[in-house]
Amino acid sequence: MKTFTLDEAQSLLPVLESLMKRAIEGKQAAELVEGRLQELNRQIYLSGGMRVDVTAVARDRAEIEQHVQQAKETLAEIDAIGVQVKDLETGLLDFPFRLEDEVVLLCWRMGEPAIEHWHTVESGFQGRQPVDDRFRRRQGPTGRPN
Repeated sequence: MKTFTLDEAQSLLPVLESLMKRAIEGKQAAELVEGRLQELNRQIYLSGGMRVDVTAVARDRAEIEQHVQQAKETLAEIDAIGVQVKDLETGLLDFPFRLEDEVVLLCWRMGEPAIEHWHTVESGFQGRQPVDDRFRRRQGPTGRPN
């Protein structure tokens, strides 16, 4: 498992925020088109049947797949960097960090100005604690652990 220093994780935030926005937009766009199809199904059910533009429905289904694929590819890109997406809805990301002999997770959520929290693997988001000097002093002037 790749681990990050605090500075490395911080430096990735602009790229990761852009990727997260793209994934969220893809998911939301797919949900919007899915909502149109569900409304069409509801109208068909309530009216006891109706003529449907099959081509338009096929286009909508293809559009959903395209948006879902965009989101999946973007999430795979984030995963390839070594960052864990914990919640796409809120833009919650975890960065593995070696703290003494244990791997913990630096925790960041979209909208936060910087990585200011961490938690153990077991405690999850509910166990978030403020980043303290232990996370900063592990890095020398090059940004690499001492």
